[in-house]
Amino acid sequence: MMDENRDKHEAAVAPQPLPASRRDDLDAAGRSLSEALGISFAILKVIMIILVVAFLASGFKTVGSDEKALVLRFGKVRGVGESAILGPGAHWVFPYPIDELVRIPVEKNINLRIGSFWYKETRDDILGGGVRPRNYVPDQLDPVQEGYCLTGSQRAATVRAGAAAAPTLVAAGPLGDGSDYNIVHTRWEINYQITGVEQFFRNVHVNEAKPGEIYFDIMNQSITPLLRSLVEDAVVKAMVHYTIDEALQSTDTIRRRVQQLVQQKLDEIESGIRVMQVQLVSVKWPKQVDQAFEDFVKASQTSGQTITQARAYAETTINRVAGQIAEPLYAAVQDAGATEDRLAALWAQAAGEVQDIVAQAQAYQTRVVERARVNADYLLRILPEYRKRPELMTREIYLATIREVLRNVDEKWILERCKGVKDYEIRINLSRDALAKPRQNPPNPAGR
Repeated sequence: MMDENRDKHEAAVAPQPLPASRRDDLDAAGRSLSEALGISFAILKVIMIILVVAFLASGFKTVGSDEKALVLRFGKVRGVGESAILGPGAHWVFPYPIDELVRIPVEKNINLRIGSFWYKETRDDILGGGVRPRNYVPDQLDPVQEGYCLTGSQRAATVRAGAAAAPTLVAAGPLGDGSDYNIVHTRWEINYQITGVEQFFRNVHVNEAKPGEIYFDIMNQSITPLLRSLVEDAVVKAMVHYTIDEALQSTDTIRRRVQQLVQQKLDEIESGIRVMQVQLVSVKWPKQVDQAFEDFVKASQTSGQTITQARAYAETTINRVAGQIAEPLYAAVQDAGATEDRLAALWAQAAGEVQDIVAQAQAYQTRVVERARVNADYLLRILPEYRKRPELMTREIYLATIREVLRNVDEKWILERCKGVKDYEIRINLSRDALAKPRQNPPNPAGR
């Protein structure tokens, strides 16, 4: 009975044959669907091919003329050494996320300004306006808000100048080494360049550039704190070895020393950064001692001018007196061991006024010698006569001398002793004109 029921059920659900017209309609619909699916797959293939081509084409990258690049494959540098570095031009790499091209500017000089050692400036101070007067000076320097650096003393500079090695500060003072320190405000500017691409990428941390951000800007922001710290440390170490005068004059040795210290630290960490130039942009003493420094600078300038004038006067005087041989001649005269030949040779080379003085001295010497010789000959001639009549010869010599003396006198007074007159009273007009000549008496024709 159960078998019969199952047979009836199967017969009831069995498909009934379709009419011929209905079968034709279904065949046309199937063909249309099949054609639509074929077209869709064809379009999909074309789209897939276009996407693959676009994906591969996105691997073409361009490196600028002032750039070099590294290829990161799954985050690691592809290649080793020079083979890992791509130069300027077009390159193909696998598109992201397989490969990533990191461009690093190597020919671009980047400037970084350091104002950590400058005094605090408000917006009004910078623009030159505001209610507060520009010459306003606080009573004290606030080390929390005011930047500054220390310079060493003159003694430290002297030790540095005499040492062959690197400068070393010595002595015992307010910081334990004896030197007098001074405060100055300075502003610096560093110009650097990336020369070691792989070293820079491996050893210097740079934040990852997000979509839409430029790697150069991110790189500059990331390494600025490092460079700023290194420059500040180098400035502090270098400035204490120079005097405040050297700092105010912005001597070239200071910036070279700072550049040397900064480059030394960068090389130690293998940063791939080369410091091209360090500039000491501004130097200023503390505003609290502005007047004292202005007086000091004025006095220094006056002193310098006076020293220059004195040296010029000394050189002119020396050249006028003896010429270029003056200093060796003076040293030889002061030297007790100098020989006569040496002195004679130097005197012969002397020029200027000293030659006239020497000539006059030689002429005077000649006159004295000749006069002494003449006197000696005269005395030798009258010696026999003197021995016969000494009183007469003595009187003759006395009278000859008196005649010689009176011959050169403009005015003469002859006072004769009179009988009966005990004393003489002589009156001389002291207010007479010294240039006035006495009136000559007319000659007496009769001889009386």
